[in-house]
Amino acid sequence: MAEHDSDREDREPEEKGVPIDEEAAWAAIVAGYGEEPPDPSGARPLRSVEDLALPDPEPAGGKGDESKIEPAKPLGSSISFAPGVGPRDYTTPEPSEEDFDEDDEGHFVPPEPPPLPTADTTAKFAWLGMIGGPVLLLLAVLLGWDMTWWLTTLGVGGFLGGCATLVVRMKTDDEDDGDPGRGAVV
Repeated sequence: MAEHDSDREDREPEEKGVPIDEEAAWAAIVAGYGEEPPDPSGARPLRSVEDLALPDPEPAGGKGDESKIEPAKPLGSSISFAPGVGPRDYTTPEPSEEDFDEDDEGHFVPPEPPPLPTADTTAKFAWLGMIGGPVLLLLAVLLGWDMTWWLTTLGVGGFLGGCATLVVRMKTDDEDDGDPGRGAVV
């Protein structure tokens, strides 16, 4: 900001010998307040929003009489919908058997997904420690329990032990070491 002001100081009119009459400048601003500047030559008057769709108005008495201008008929109208009714409320009809040709096989119904694999006991205890440890510590803070050594050890140790167990037991993709990164196999 100081650099900007320093650039401006050398351009002040007072240094060039032209004093500014601030009272006269403010008086001119106040005197011109509320006045609308004249329209430039050849400018057309502004039209209201309702009349924007109408063609340019033509003089009623011919080309020489511009004192009375009558608007022409509207070109069209806009579509309005009642509340709750409109293009976004449209629902497609359910397909029926008549909608399909001989070549169509019908709509796709995905097969039933296979059941989730059952977790072994070690994985269950690892997840219990990883989620249960922080929940136990959060519960102790919210209920105002004393943070004894066994509570802290159980919370932190359960979290770290559960994370370590789950990371160590992760399966690696070592069976694809023969051909890594060569794209799709046909």
